[in-house]
Amino acid sequence: MGGTAVLGFLVVLWVLVPAFNRWASASITVPMDRLRIATVIRDDLVRDVSVQGRVVAAVSPTLYASASGTITLLVEAGAVVEEGQALAEIASPELTSTLEQSHATFEQLSVQLQRQRIESRQQALEKRKSADLAEVALVAARREKRRADEANAVSVISVIDYEKAQDDLRKAELAHVHAVADADLFDERLAFELRASELELGRQELLVRDLQRRVDGLALVSPVNGVVGDLLVDQKAAVSRDMPVMAVVDLTRFEVDAEIPESYADDLGLGMAAEIIVGADRFAGILVAVSPEIVNNQVSSRIRFVDGMPGNLRQNQRLTTRILIEERPDVLTLQRGQFLESGAGRVAYVLDGEGLASRRAIMIGGRSLSAVEIADGLNEGDQVVISSIEQFRGAETVLITD
Repeated sequence: MGGTAVLGFLVVLWVLVPAFNRWASASITVPMDRLRIATVIRDDLVRDVSVQGRVVAAVSPTLYASASGTITLLVEAGAVVEEGQALAEIASPELTSTLEQSHATFEQLSVQLQRQRIESRQQALEKRKSADLAEVALVAARREKRRADEANAVSVISVIDYEKAQDDLRKAELAHVHAVADADLFDERLAFELRASELELGRQELLVRDLQRRVDGLALVSPVNGVVGDLLVDQKAAVSRDMPVMAVVDLTRFEVDAEIPESYADDLGLGMAAEIIVGADRFAGILVAVSPEIVNNQVSSRIRFVDGMPGNLRQNQRLTTRILIEERPDVLTLQRGQFLESGAGRVAYVLDGEGLASRRAIMIGGRSLSAVEIADGLNEGDQVVISSIEQFRGAETVLITD
């Protein structure tokens, strides 16, 4: 009987002493139901970032007034329009009058050029006529010179008359040369004057074309198929040149405008794959634009749908977007939890299987939405407290009770 009691006492001691030792080594006691536990596993880690985005039209041109005047809107906000359809007209009497005056000036210059060509031909004809008459006089002077030579050979002409025949020939030759040169020079001058008039007419024609283009631009047409967005002016309002009038939204091409936290700025790159969540569906996307500046600790980015997009999107609709930054295969990973914030990502508590959680220094690598990479401090299979560790108050050892 006494031996049985002693044996029972030893068993009690054998059970209670280790428990007492664990209790003595722990400075804090925390019940298990207040903790979340996860296991360190080896897995592929996909670094990503989840942000809220706003649906925007990839193509949303704004129409501007091409001239000052009074605008007449031909459509209402929200109207479905086609490319090339007239959306508004601007009445600009000043521009229209200027076009008419320029067109009249062009017609006047055209008539003047035609008259100048006729007069030039007449004047050129007169100069050529003088040159031809000079040539005829030269032929007659040469004939008289030959007659004088023959008469002088038989001494039937006086010396004075013979010398006069020579002088008349020389005079006729000079007159002919000067007449031909004068006619050629006059042709060059007429060609130059005609060229100058043609250039002036061409300049006026360009001015008329430019004014006609501006007058044609008074009718504002849709550059794309889509719907009319905001009307920026009222009906029959006075507008000035380059004043915004309305926006047209192309509903066939949407993109997501997202603000990404500054901490991910260095990791972003054009062409990164993305995932756009619309309700219960997920659509593939690609990062096509990243702002070079940081505003309010965020970086603006633009994500484009690839391989199709949902048909029920609306402008400014809010969507969740996941950008895939990097994939790290076969690394130690641990489920994300509040221990990252409360321990600054440098401390974790590991369970030893006997109800004790020991403080351990760790190093965190990459992060995803659901897990983090364990770069150092933990081993595969370790049981880690992933809930907040603020309640441990920095203790080296914590007793975990049932």
